[in-house]
Amino acid sequence: MERRSFEERFNAQLPNSKILYNRALQVLPSGVTHDARYLAPFPPYIARASGSKKWDVDGNEYVDYWMGHGALLLGHAHPKLVQAVQEQVAKGTHLGGCHELEIRWAELISQLMPAAEKVRFVGSGTEATHLAMRLARAFTGRTKTIKFAGHFHGWHDAVTGAVVEPDEDPAPGVLRSSVEATISLPPNDVVLVEDAIKEDGDVAAVIVEPGGGSWGTIPTTAEFLRELRRVTADNEVVLIFDEVVTGFRLAPGGAQEYYGVVPDLVCLAKVVAGGLPGGAVAGRREIMELLEFKDDLDWNRRRKIPHQGTFNANPLSAAAGVAVLEEVAKGDCIRQANGLCGQLADGMNEVLQQAGIPGQVYVLGSMFHIALEVEPADADYKRLVELAKGPKASELRRAMLLEGVDLMRNGGFLSAAHTAEDIDKTIEAFAKILTSNRRMDR
Repeated sequence: MERRSFEERFNAQLPNSKILYNRALQVLPSGVTHDARYLAPFPPYIARASGSKKWDVDGNEYVDYWMGHGALLLGHAHPKLVQAVQEQVAKGTHLGGCHELEIRWAELISQLMPAAEKVRFVGSGTEATHLAMRLARAFTGRTKTIKFAGHFHGWHDAVTGAVVEPDEDPAPGVLRSSVEATISLPPNDVVLVEDAIKEDGDVAAVIVEPGGGSWGTIPTTAEFLRELRRVTADNEVVLIFDEVVTGFRLAPGGAQEYYGVVPDLVCLAKVVAGGLPGGAVAGRREIMELLEFKDDLDWNRRRKIPHQGTFNANPLSAAAGVAVLEEVAKGDCIRQANGLCGQLADGMNEVLQQAGIPGQVYVLGSMFHIALEVEPADADYKRLVELAKGPKASELRRAMLLEGVDLMRNGGFLSAAHTAEDIDKTIEAFAKILTSNRRMDR
């Protein structure tokens, strides 16, 4: 499809989204509120969503693979979640005090997550990794954290470096001192981790996306995680699993259950709050103890980590989290989403093979990634990240939108609400787009 004809079709199919985007440009930087939602020439504006579908302001229907950036394991507007939130809204949206729902929420997390001896709620995934790293520094008395290139842990200063390259410059506005306290290494090489810990002598923690960097764009292995657990334990370094994405999605107990590796601390968000704002840090009792008050003035002044947050364990988020985690505990929703994701990848890979196009659609649980031009097993991790965020991913997303499918960058998330019909429609759209592009390339 020629660029001009494509843009004409995009403008014709989404005219009201274009109008709203022009309004947004007047008050929002680049017209968006999240970098991942930026799309040229403009993004679709969504009016409502239900189950596996969403509808934009022009009435276009999409099979949705954003699923709330991975937060909606049960799909949009699940009846149990809607009921729980509606009932809580009538009781109060912010009680300014402790409430029973926060206890039930924490109990469910502790029951499901092997590492979660104690739980502290926060407002987001970024807050969770920020607090976990502070806990690790306070517990060990050391100052540095090891992270891996391509692994995403939010947008606070200590983790914004090494999105692709281990030694890349910090993002604008980030304190260099914060970046210098973070040792960035290539992913999936435990020898480099062990060497860095021994050579530096000041490493408090290793933080990792246990499902692989950028929610599995860079695949990892159980062997790497097991070795990482061994190395950190041998050197008394705190191992932090960033399960903001994988938590309750790979298995009821997250990646730690899926891979059989238990970290010292785990960071949670997305599914944990059922699609509402919220997150948590959970982990070993003796580390989480640093958040506790004691009958010891010196402890409270010098050892306890202060931690506030207006919306920590907000009752609406707690109600949503409890409703969703009670379903997660049954396991059926995870099995449903994982099974459909495998079917989707099989169908899309068959399309690639029949079209003679190099690449692969690969999965982890209910998450999938489309790698055109390369085989993930053979590709350098930097290439995988570049493809996921590059122009071809945007081009594919725009083309799929016009066919009624909304991908998240180069892939997306399945939910228990997706159906076999959704899978068929997605595969058909993928085949149509690749066949059309193939004809033009010739």
